[in-house]
Amino acid sequence: MASIDELKAERIKKLNELENRVSELDVLKLGGIEAYSSDGIEAYPAESEYTKTINSFLNDFDANSKEENILVGRVMGMRKFGALAFAKIFDGTGSVQIVFEEDHNKKAITFFDSFVDTGDFVQVTGTNYITKKGENSLLVSDIKMLSKALLPLPDKHSGLQDEEEKMRKRYLDILLDENKKDLFYKKAKFWSVVRSALNEKGFLEVETPTIEVTTGGAEARPFKTHHNDYDMEVYMRICIGELWQKRLMAAGFPRTYEIGRAYRNEGSSPEHLQEFTNCEMYMAYADYKDGMKLARELYIRIAQEVFGTTAFVMKGHTFDLAHEWPEIDYATEVKKQTDVDIWTATDEEMKQKLKELNVSYDGENRERLTDTLWKYCRKSISGPAFLVNHPLLISPLAKPNPDGKTAQQFQPIIAGSEVGRGYTELNDPRIQRANFEQQQKLLDEGDEEAMMPDWEFVEMLEHGMPPTCGFALGDRLFAFLAGLPIRETQLFPLVKPKEIHENGKINKEKKETKVVNIVLNKEAKLESWQTLNTVGHLSAEFAGKVSKNTTLFFKDSIETRDKEKINLNIQHAIIIKQTEISKDIFTLMEKAKENNVEIYAFTREMLNTTNDKKVIEQTKEKNFRDIEFLGVLVFGEKEMISQMTEGFELYK
Repeated sequence: MASIDELKAERIKKLNELENRVSELDVLKLGGIEAYSSDGIEAYPAESEYTKTINSFLNDFDANSKEENILVGRVMGMRKFGALAFAKIFDGTGSVQIVFEEDHNKKAITFFDSFVDTGDFVQVTGTNYITKKGENSLLVSDIKMLSKALLPLPDKHSGLQDEEEKMRKRYLDILLDENKKDLFYKKAKFWSVVRSALNEKGFLEVETPTIEVTTGGAEARPFKTHHNDYDMEVYMRICIGELWQKRLMAAGFPRTYEIGRAYRNEGSSPEHLQEFTNCEMYMAYADYKDGMKLARELYIRIAQEVFGTTAFVMKGHTFDLAHEWPEIDYATEVKKQTDVDIWTATDEEMKQKLKELNVSYDGENRERLTDTLWKYCRKSISGPAFLVNHPLLISPLAKPNPDGKTAQQFQPIIAGSEVGRGYTELNDPRIQRANFEQQQKLLDEGDEEAMMPDWEFVEMLEHGMPPTCGFALGDRLFAFLAGLPIRETQLFPLVKPKEIHENGKINKEKKETKVVNIVLNKEAKLESWQTLNTVGHLSAEFAGKVSKNTTLFFKDSIETRDKEKINLNIQHAIIIKQTEISKDIFTLMEKAKENNVEIYAFTREMLNTTNDKKVIEQTKEKNFRDIEFLGVLVFGEKEMISQMTEGFELYK
């Protein structure tokens, strides 16, 4: 099989031949590849020459028509049979088969044989034609080269296998996967529906700064940069103009919204990215109850118009957005699931409970501990529901309830996650000043996600702002309804670059360290031989099924000083951990699936019998949650695997 370099060299040779033909005839070059066709040299075709898109050509297809059609597109596949040749061309609207017959036009098929490869962009002229298999096609009388592809396309069926390479070469990933293309049409419609719904309700679309002196409106670590002209430090915004849109409420606009990009310099997960699109909307003379009504209407409309349904199954949850949305009290739910009363528990009691639950947390102030307890609880809530009555401690911009300790805030909950946030905006400058002072204290104590105070915003409140409800939704909601990690719903997510030599050639990619983690289920009460059996089977399954793109061995063997060979172990570290709770195994498996991490499992049925048929029969009789997993193996980038298994202790 020819190498990529050899294929590229062959294509360059064809291109040079085309260019030489143009030069020999002393025809004006057109700034790159010349438009040379089987009928001679022609100028690059004007747009008016394109009589139809492929989609419209197929929709209007008339087998009896003798009218000539001009189509353009990329060659996606080709077959040659001497005096007969076929190809598929694709123009973004659809694909069609084009047919070459030597008896019909020898110049066209000769040109096709001599110069055309998959990936090339061509213009073809011809008449309607139905093949013997009944496929509507175009019988070509002239073909023109519009742009020559120097590298071949990946195989249509296997495509790109490596997940990072898919993101790095997104143009190929989308080209070869119709589902991906459909996903981004849906995403465009998602934002179109949001925009239409808000416009219909009298909201004004606005634009607010993306570079700020302070990053108010959310709690997140910002990206920091330097403004050369003003010689000062500035930040990329972490929300979509919350404090600016509230200023617009004070300015007299009754309803505003903005759809734009936000930037947060923090970790990635299936639900979080450093760069994403959100929409924030603000309604004067409204409160959080009005916001909940608007949110429910908007989510149902999005589901119906974008996805064609209001019922979804994802992450082990089933929900229907058209059903009632009950209100879940924050403190009551935490008490119900963890037996912790967030109003009376000490910080140490919260830490102890988080340790018992094997839940890690960042920061040790009460705000972080409270929020982490809730995040543990939310995983079991399918929704749709509204989380209400958040502690004021974690809601520095929300208006207090009459009880003086909870906020007029709400969050839509589906499939164990929050997919939006809204509240009655705090418009009392005295309380806002006190809240900002508390956030400043957290910043001073090292909490990098605490909110930066904006004292000019406080001054605005002193001039007066009407009662207002604000609400935000965004990419996370779309990703949830699409059933995908948020990174996969981005056209061009940030990917670590490959090394580049000074001459521009790509060097080998820097490889992240990969590790294997085996997590054993102590609740299964395995004997020593059973534990060894579990580890052995998981290791064998991993070695036998691991992705073909993964190199397990640096080399086959190593030599001793006296030239004896020892077969080399795999180059990835194997770490064995354990958990006391069976359900943690299910949580780990869910995380692995969400992050596209390779995972292998060993069950009680596999231990009890070596008869594969019995294992299959016994497994079929049980639901997934009823399976007793004795251990699982996860394999991937060290940082990702470490995050997924950080709550488990090493096996002893």
